[in-house]
Amino acid sequence: MGPFVRSAGVRAGAAGLVACTALTACTSAPTAPTAPTSDPAPRPARAPASSEPPSATAAPPGRTCTEPLVLTRPHARGPFRLTARQARARASEAVPASRVDARARVAVVEGMHPMRRPHAYPLRTDTPCPEESVRPVTLTVVGDVMLARGVATASGGDLSRPLAATAPRLRRADLAVGNLESTLSRAGAPTQGGDSFGADPSAADALVDAGFDVVGLANNHTGDFGPAALVRTVARARAAGLRTFGAGRDLAAARRPAVVEAGGTTYGFVGFNAIGETPAAAPGRPGAVQVGMPPRTGPLDRAGLDRFLRDVRRLARRVDVVVVLPHWGEQYVHRPWPVQRQVARDLVAAGADLVVGGHPHQVQGTSTVGGALVVHSLGNFVFDMDFAGPTMEGAVLETTWWGGELKAAELVPYRMDASFTPRWLRWPEARRVLAPAAPFSGPAFRF
Repeated sequence: MGPFVRSAGVRAGAAGLVACTALTACTSAPTAPTAPTSDPAPRPARAPASSEPPSATAAPPGRTCTEPLVLTRPHARGPFRLTARQARARASEAVPASRVDARARVAVVEGMHPMRRPHAYPLRTDTPCPEESVRPVTLTVVGDVMLARGVATASGGDLSRPLAATAPRLRRADLAVGNLESTLSRAGAPTQGGDSFGADPSAADALVDAGFDVVGLANNHTGDFGPAALVRTVARARAAGLRTFGAGRDLAAARRPAVVEAGGTTYGFVGFNAIGETPAAAPGRPGAVQVGMPPRTGPLDRAGLDRFLRDVRRLARRVDVVVVLPHWGEQYVHRPWPVQRQVARDLVAAGADLVVGGHPHQVQGTSTVGGALVVHSLGNFVFDMDFAGPTMEGAVLETTWWGGELKAAELVPYRMDASFTPRWLRWPEARRVLAPAAPFSGPAFRF
C-alpha cells in the first residue's frame, strides 16, 4: 500500500483491474471517502459536497460503476509517470482513487492524471455508483506577483513577457489565483519610497491573458500610492475580468469574498494583511483587511482575528471550498513563525479548506491540518528581488478537487531568469527549491 492511503474501502489488486478503452464504458464514480486525520482540527458544519469524480448524469440505481485504480508514492520522490504496461505490472500495489488524498503523489499513466481525468484513466476497479457526481476542478495558486519596477523595465513595456513561460500551464487550470503585490495605478504620492510598487494598468490584462481568474489584494503594497490608487486598482482589475478580494473602497468592500463557480463547485476566496503599511480598511476609508500578528504588527490581535474567522464561517456556509490567502510571517526565511501555525489551525477550524500565505518571498513549509492543506508561503512568482537565490525561485501549487474534497496537490517549482520570467525546473533541480522548507513541513511534504 502506498503512502497516505486510507485503509477503509474497496480492496485493490490485479483481479480488480479494468482496461478502459472507451470513455463511455467506464464511468468514474468512487464511494465517498473519510477525511484524513493527520492533524485533527474541528470543522464547521456545512452541506455535504459530493466527492465523486465526474459524470454527466448519475447512474441508475443498481448499476455498478468504476473508478481509477492508482499507484502512489511520497511527494519527495518527484514526478511519477508510467506506461499502462508498467502500471499493470504493479497492480498489486494499486488502490482505488477514493482512498487517496492530497498527501500522496499519484502515478500519471499514459499522460493521464487519475484525479484530473478519472473517466479517461486506463486502470479501473468496480465501485458502487453514487447518487450524483461532479467534475474534477484544478485550482492553481501562485505566490507574490509584482509587475512593476525592475520587472516592468525588463519586460520592455510588454507585461505579458514575464508571464509567457508559465502561461500555458496556468491556462489549463480551471481557476488560477495569486497575490497581486502592487497597485495598478500611480494616482498619488508613493508611500514607501523606492519600495512603492505601482504597475502599469495593462498588468491586469497581462494577468488575464496568462490564465489568472482571481487576485488577492490583502497585502502591504496595495496602498503604496494612497487611497485613490487603491480604489482604481480594484476597479482596473475587475474591468479586465479579474475577481478581487482583500481590499476595497471601504471595510465592507474589502471583506467581501470573491466567489467563483467551476465544474459545479463553488469556491470562495478571502484574505488578510498582517504586515501593515497598507492602511486597514474601515467604514468610509479604503484599505485592506488587516489582522495584527507578529513579527510586523505587534502581538496577535485576537479580536481582529475573531472578526476574520466569523467571515470565514459565513463563507463556509455559502460555498463548497474556502480558500484563504493571509499575508504574514517574516521575510527571507523558510521557517514559519509559530503564530502562523496557530492562526492556520484557527482558519481551518472556522472552515478553510486551503490556506496559502504570502510575503516571506521564499518557500515555507507545507502541511495538512485535518482535511485542509496549509502552505505558509510559495515564494515570489514574479518579482525583481535578484539579490539572493531563494527570492528568485518558488513553487506553484496545483490542487485538484472532487466537489468539496481535496484529492491531489502538487508543488511545481520554478526559477526566474535574468528578466524575472519564472521557468519550470526539472527534477532533481526542482527538489532543491523545496528542500529548505522540508524541516518545517508535514511528513507528506518533506522533500
